[in-house]
Amino acid sequence: MSPINRGISFSESLLCSVHRLIDAAIICLTLALALRHTAEATVADLLTIAAASIIVYHVVADLSGLYRSWRGTRLRNELVRVVVAWAYTVPVLLGLGLVTQYNAEFSYTTKLFWIFTTPVAMLLARIVMRKIQQRMRARGFNTRTYAVCGVNELGIQLARNIQSAPEMGLRLAGFYDDRPAERTADLPSEFGTRIGDLDELVHRARLGTVESVYITFPMRAEDRIRTLLERLADSAVSVYIVPDFFVFELLHARWSNAGGLPTVSVFENPLYGVDGLMKRTADLVLGSLLLAAAALPMLIIALLIKLTSPGPVFFRQKRYGLDGREILVWKFRSMTCCDNGSTVKQATLGDDRVTPLGRVLRRTSLDELPQLFNVLEGTMSLVGPRPHANAHNEQYRTQIGGYMLRHKVKPGITGLAQVSGYRGETETLEKMAQRVACDHRYIREWSFGLDLKILFKTLRVVVAQANAY
Repeated sequence: MSPINRGISFSESLLCSVHRLIDAAIICLTLALALRHTAEATVADLLTIAAASIIVYHVVADLSGLYRSWRGTRLRNELVRVVVAWAYTVPVLLGLGLVTQYNAEFSYTTKLFWIFTTPVAMLLARIVMRKIQQRMRARGFNTRTYAVCGVNELGIQLARNIQSAPEMGLRLAGFYDDRPAERTADLPSEFGTRIGDLDELVHRARLGTVESVYITFPMRAEDRIRTLLERLADSAVSVYIVPDFFVFELLHARWSNAGGLPTVSVFENPLYGVDGLMKRTADLVLGSLLLAAAALPMLIIALLIKLTSPGPVFFRQKRYGLDGREILVWKFRSMTCCDNGSTVKQATLGDDRVTPLGRVLRRTSLDELPQLFNVLEGTMSLVGPRPHANAHNEQYRTQIGGYMLRHKVKPGITGLAQVSGYRGETETLEKMAQRVACDHRYIREWSFGLDLKILFKTLRVVVAQANAY
């Protein structure tokens, strides 16, 4: 490793250590302030609780990946990870306090003050640290120059992404390519003109004026990439290959390995590790609260269904769940029939199969309330792609490319497509394709914040009663 890269690695490692110390200091400080609401609290109490809290928080933070380099990532992602780490720390601490009966000695004011002020202080500290980093890197501290090898759309997009993230501390040294101008893309004015060919790039790398090289040649140019790597190996430059995976329909890309061989996912479930645990916890907590709140209305709806039309109260329809596995989805019966075979006709405007009560239930989405049972049993989530009848899955999977990829996550009671205007009947193939595109976007861009945003938007959509019949 070159002296420059050792310095960068040392700086990033030092920054992680600084964050650990700051978080530990915040835990102690907010705890000291909170204990002022408990007159009997002693210094020994402060030291005991602080030590336990710091240990638990740091273990959780390490497992969730908080203490790592966030260089080149959005501040929002880092802040969400802080909240997640603290959200899992608090129950552990309260559980330890309950077992040791330590909780009984402190007032509720003390506990609540500490639980809510600690993450706020941690978030503020992270924001301040980011601002300090940006200012220092803007003045040339801990920055490095990079070159893009490949004057193409991928190289231009890479430079734009880096340009929009000044906290990365990277300065563009220029674009390099050995192909004639007619075979390369036109560089935007903000990036200047092509500096030179690959010989010039290798020369500057050996001189040390270029510290990092990003190769954006297409994957089919294996021989050119291999030759360039052999030449750059005679320098101390850091080299990164940016594969042109955008030629595929990337669902959720991440690096992993198979027996030591590096692999990159093309179609993958984004909800693994802490993210999956966080979403499942939210489903259980919010789902239980919603079911408790909806219990009486659901009982009344069940009685009205039984009194107004013959047939069962509930309708369990076969649909595809996670990874295409068949599940039974609960609904209040809103029609005179219960289609569940190889042919299922979508409900249309003025459909005579829908009962008078069913029209009200479908317009207000109250017929979907029993799917809270699916959420609690784990076959569905509160937010995700809406599950279609199996007959519709078999129909559209042959007509829409990547249709089945929507099943890489659990289906949801509501989803991005439903709050984006694609709720209700999809009478044309284009409408269904647009709905599937929304589902793909949800999987690619999933975050806990996006789930909350969709849930709030769902309330507005339901009130508006658009496209529901």
